[in-house]
Amino acid sequence: MLSYILDISLKNRFLVLFLSLILIITGIYLLREMEIDVFPDLTAPTVTVITEAHGLEAVEVERLVTYYLETAINGSPGVRRLRSSSMTGVSIVWVEFEWGIDIYRARQIVSERLPLASAKLPIEVGKPLLAPISSIMGEIMLIGLQSDSISPMEVRVLADWEIVPRIKSVSGVAHVIAIGGEFKQYQVLADPLKMKHYNVSLKELQMAVANTNQNGSGGFLNQYGKQYLIKAQGKVRNLDDIRNGTVKEEGVSLIRVKDIAEVKIGIADKIGDASLNIQPAVVLVIFKQPHTNTLILTTEISELVTNLEKILPSNLEINSNIFQQADFINSSINNLQRTLLEGAFFVSIVLFIFLMDWRTTIISLLAIPISLLMSIIVLYNLGFTINTMSLGGMAIAIGALVDDAIIDVENVFKRLRENAHKPKSEQIPILKVVYEASIEIRSSIIIATIIIIVSFIPLFFLSGIEGRLLQPLGISFIISLAASLLVAITLTPVLSSYLLGQEKVLKDKKQGSWLEKKLRMSYRNTLPFLLNRAWLIVSLTAIGFGYCIYLASGLGRSFLPEFNEGSLVISATAKPGISLEESNKIGKQIEALLLEMPEIGIVSRRTGRAESDEHAQGVNASEIDAPFTLKDETKEYFYDRVREKLNTLPGVNIVLGQPIAHRIDHMLSGSRANIAVKIFGSDLGKLYTIGKDIKSYTENI
Repeated sequence: MLSYILDISLKNRFLVLFLSLILIITGIYLLREMEIDVFPDLTAPTVTVITEAHGLEAVEVERLVTYYLETAINGSPGVRRLRSSSMTGVSIVWVEFEWGIDIYRARQIVSERLPLASAKLPIEVGKPLLAPISSIMGEIMLIGLQSDSISPMEVRVLADWEIVPRIKSVSGVAHVIAIGGEFKQYQVLADPLKMKHYNVSLKELQMAVANTNQNGSGGFLNQYGKQYLIKAQGKVRNLDDIRNGTVKEEGVSLIRVKDIAEVKIGIADKIGDASLNIQPAVVLVIFKQPHTNTLILTTEISELVTNLEKILPSNLEINSNIFQQADFINSSINNLQRTLLEGAFFVSIVLFIFLMDWRTTIISLLAIPISLLMSIIVLYNLGFTINTMSLGGMAIAIGALVDDAIIDVENVFKRLRENAHKPKSEQIPILKVVYEASIEIRSSIIIATIIIIVSFIPLFFLSGIEGRLLQPLGISFIISLAASLLVAITLTPVLSSYLLGQEKVLKDKKQGSWLEKKLRMSYRNTLPFLLNRAWLIVSLTAIGFGYCIYLASGLGRSFLPEFNEGSLVISATAKPGISLEESNKIGKQIEALLLEMPEIGIVSRRTGRAESDEHAQGVNASEIDAPFTLKDETKEYFYDRVREKLNTLPGVNIVLGQPIAHRIDHMLSGSRANIAVKIFGSDLGKLYTIGKDIKSYTENI
């Protein structure tokens, strides 16, 4: 089969060159169109159910809300894991399905089960809602809003009514969560003494206020060939409309809301807060939809923010440089691109030194870009993205990509030289020499390529998140290698027939390059010495192999290597039961300590949680984002300095992490920590005791 392909290629050389050009153009086009991300999609199809239960403590939420939701969802087809978090005022249930299940089918399954639980929930508990289709890894951007002259309430109103709707209108945005500021609320503060005086119950007041904010329909009026809509305008437009609402009639007089209550604009009870550089702020957390290009979406949002700054109040400061996942993607992609270019550069130098001919060097090097572009085309059609894993597979393959071409070119060049030094009557056509030289080494090339490919096949038997992470690496490597083999039996012989057939060049390099002759002579002199000491060579090899195994057994193990993302995520957890006000004070102290460090120029903090936020935490917990720039020091030394500063705060548990790694940890275990110990049981008191024991055992390690 391969001999047939080689023969057809040499007989249709112009067609091979034309198809190669088309392949290059197509690969470059698809490279610009492909989705770019940090990692492959590591999130199993997950449906998040959020239930607001204001007024209920954590234990009540667990027993009265979460338990019924979990019971209803358990046993659903395709569910592989069920996790939940019950906190004061909110229940969050994560339903993870098996890989490959369509997310919309998964949401349908959960939606069908929710009515079973909703009927058993307390009346004061809100309706269970499905969070938008996204994940913790879909958190792509943080935007901070603050002002010196606009009140926190007005900043929050601008965020909720002007900025968030505009951001949600951008294609690819799944969800935007606002936290911080002061949530505007129309408050009716009842006076018990006045209510008693007028004999009005609280229920009557509640119904009166609700009825005040309603329009009434009067049907239609047809007159003079036109139709008029008739309605009673009852919607509230200002505070006086609420104040003048009628509660009840006492004879000929009316008892209004203002007679028994104070009506004003106030601040809703806070369950979370935010700040930017120690000053109060509103922080927007932006999530993307699945299969959305993070880089393009980030650019579109940044352009939108720039346009919003022109129409919003000039004294409102919008900061979009707190966290952008695109920064890490660009950094990672640029590093890998540099690695690919450096690899190709050094390969070209080595090739030229050994071959000492620019023609053979160019023919061999062309295998690299063409093989990589063929890989891009195949990955695109398989539905993969460009990420650190797929590019990593290509980077690993750089050295192997030119192997097939080098072997083929070197053998063709050698046979052409031999043919050129034969008498004219014995010389055979160049195309036949190229064909026979390529066939001569074809079996060894195929066997070597298959052996390398087989060594990567175990990656495809990995399941779960490990398989999702590493399979793109294996696929890109194998496709690149297979593409290089195809190039070696099609394009390489064709180029060799055009560039290596000049008789003058072949006669000048009869014995090969100077380095080639020296290495051949050195090897010829060394080989007898080694063969006479075979047992010594075998013994040294076995000892070296055993020593390598010993070293490998002592290496550390980690799911992913440590990245330098250029940003800190600090989880600060105080003792449960602390107030939001006190937690804010601790958070501001942490911000102040971080801003003292010259490497950090901006610090954002989110304390507690926002409405409909699946990344739930209590008011005792804060999450601080701090981008940093290192000059001469290492990341480890910088981390040690941060820990040393923050350890001066008493009663606060500090965990340092980075944005992507932090979100992966949360996705894997539901915990923000790198190492999490989970204890299961039905007795909360006993669980707490066991937890304290484990803490005492581990805190001194």
